[in-house]
Amino acid sequence: MNKCVERLYNGVLKENPTLVLMLGMCPTLAVTTSAINGLGMGLTTTVVLTLSNIIIAALRNIIPDKIRIPAFIVIIASFVTIMQLLLQAYIPSLYKSLGIYIPLIVVNCIILGRAEAYAYKNPILPSLFDGLGMGLGFTIALTIIGLLREFLGGCSAFGYEFELFTPISIFKMAPGAFFVLALLTAIQNQIKIAGEKKGKDMSKIQSGCGSDCMNCNVAGCGDRKASPETVSENTVGEEANV
Repeated sequence: MNKCVERLYNGVLKENPTLVLMLGMCPTLAVTTSAINGLGMGLTTTVVLTLSNIIIAALRNIIPDKIRIPAFIVIIASFVTIMQLLLQAYIPSLYKSLGIYIPLIVVNCIILGRAEAYAYKNPILPSLFDGLGMGLGFTIALTIIGLLREFLGGCSAFGYEFELFTPISIFKMAPGAFFVLALLTAIQNQIKIAGEKKGKDMSKIQSGCGSDCMNCNVAGCGDRKASPETVSENTVGEEANV
């Protein structure tokens, strides 16, 4: 159970796919025009990621290594299609808002990365919590970005309008997504730098690195360097970032 809790913690904080690993930038920047859109996209991805991890982990000894990537895509695409039909039937407004980015979940580097790096090499239960943790981390990040863009660009939150200031319309447009993401990343880095100056162990903030592990000086990374699982995860992270 400790391993399952650790997978949840890693996905939400230590290795947050959006704010730390910088993966899945396409939906992050495109659909976060509002908090509802960010929350909907995040939860949809979480369901697909969790279910895909479970099935891939269950079939890991059956899927031939040479065709594992096509097999992953077929499994992921099946769950994406199910979610797309459910959204279209029961939440048509959200389905219309997310548009083409729902089917594009199939090739989301977060889902493919976790399938390759973790679910294909681990039992069902840890893989379930790995998918859940990464999905929740993705959902939290998208919701925060969407909320900030909606509030600054439209002076509203979750559809409720306020009259506090004149909206800054650029935050509703494409550049606004970059501004907000850069702001959140800068705040995270500033907290880490300030803590390190005070002598605190800040290795748990933005320590889910995706490259150059051999030259990493972060405390506690020494044990990870020799871990085959870590090497595989880092390789996938590098390929996805490219």
